[in-house]
Amino acid sequence: MGHSSALDVRREADYKTGRDLAGILPYSTEFIDGNLHIGGVDMVKLAREAGTALYVMDENHIRRQLRDYVKWTHFHWDAVDIVYAGKAFMSLAMVDIVNQEGCCLDVSSGGELAYAIRAGLPMERVYAHGNNKTEVELREAISAGVGQIVIDSFEEIERISRIATELGKVQGALIRVTPGVEADTHDFIKTGAEDSKFGFGLNQGLAMQAIKEAIAAPGIDFKGVHIHIGSQIFALRSFRAAIDVIVKFIASIKEETGVEVRVLDTGGGLGVAYGVPDEPSTIQDYGKVVIDGIKEECERYGLTVPRMAVEPGRSIVANAGVTLYTVGTIKKIPGIRTYIAVDGGMTDNIRTSLYDAHYEALIANKADLPRTMVGTVAGKHCESGDIVVTDGPIQETEVGDILCVAATGAYCQSMSNNYNKQVRPGVIFVDNGTWRWVVRRETYDDLMRCEVE
Repeated sequence: MGHSSALDVRREADYKTGRDLAGILPYSTEFIDGNLHIGGVDMVKLAREAGTALYVMDENHIRRQLRDYVKWTHFHWDAVDIVYAGKAFMSLAMVDIVNQEGCCLDVSSGGELAYAIRAGLPMERVYAHGNNKTEVELREAISAGVGQIVIDSFEEIERISRIATELGKVQGALIRVTPGVEADTHDFIKTGAEDSKFGFGLNQGLAMQAIKEAIAAPGIDFKGVHIHIGSQIFALRSFRAAIDVIVKFIASIKEETGVEVRVLDTGGGLGVAYGVPDEPSTIQDYGKVVIDGIKEECERYGLTVPRMAVEPGRSIVANAGVTLYTVGTIKKIPGIRTYIAVDGGMTDNIRTSLYDAHYEALIANKADLPRTMVGTVAGKHCESGDIVVTDGPIQETEVGDILCVAATGAYCQSMSNNYNKQVRPGVIFVDNGTWRWVVRRETYDDLMRCEVE
């Protein structure tokens, strides 16, 4: 993997302490005797007891985010499903929380569905996604009784119809529509534009054709439509633009087919704060724009307001999580930069290498001190692009310090890998002064588990 352009960035010491990073750290963060505490647990002691690299998640933060989505969508309309997007972070413990909070789950593979089944989540609360679901995955989903499959291709309509008929079932389905709306976000995570591998294009007439085929297909119960315009979106106007387009389309569905859409799934994408300057919209404002927007547009076209669904993933878990590392070496290159090497990197957080993602770092055992130096947090792997934080403000750093990278709860553990045969970190949940493993750290035996000798 080549080196990203992120190393061309230059930043300065900002003299902020950990307290100034409250907007990107978990809700339960405290600073006691100079150390970073999350969920009532001292992160320095935890790192030294449990080992690093280590993912730490604030369980109360996760629950609070789910509850806020329920509160601020149901405030505007009772019939709204909060569908946690499991791809952001999934473990059996996470699915348990989703279940306990009465929410639904978005699964994008047979493996994610297997987690939902193992955790005992009611299958009617599962939304199955994917632009190329295999025959096996479709059969697994239909056999399990998932509530709805989000159809992404014409081939899938035929496959679902055939499998459901063979199994004597009628499968609930949504058609994924590409609304042609350009979201205000990174090019790699835009999904609603016309040139997308996802869904059926609205402007080319493909979406209407797919809906007519789904309505006519035996074994399929066409419930409605799904859209998703991208991830890490700060501008709520992007959501409103998509809603205006899709509700107009729903009116045309009724006009051309006589069928009323019963479910409108608006996807996810609400952005989160990764850096000090970030100011994402609130869940409260998101709920008003999305839910009231749908109601207003339905009234405009004389439509019955459908059941709604939103699919938050990142905004549930990103700021709930941090990653802890131990500083192993410090390399100062005069006039260029200081590299702070940690015992992890692109195997536990590939997003910086992949997207030039921005993160904030602090020294957990010096959390109350100002960030008076600038350092590039580098991983231990054999790639020059193995960077976690590029030229970021940080406290004066020494070998052996516990370094914390904030807002790593989404897409870090789920995109982790074994490059250089590195074992992946475990995941610890903290809450009310206690901690527990929810995913253990891998071992060398785990690396070789699938080998055939």
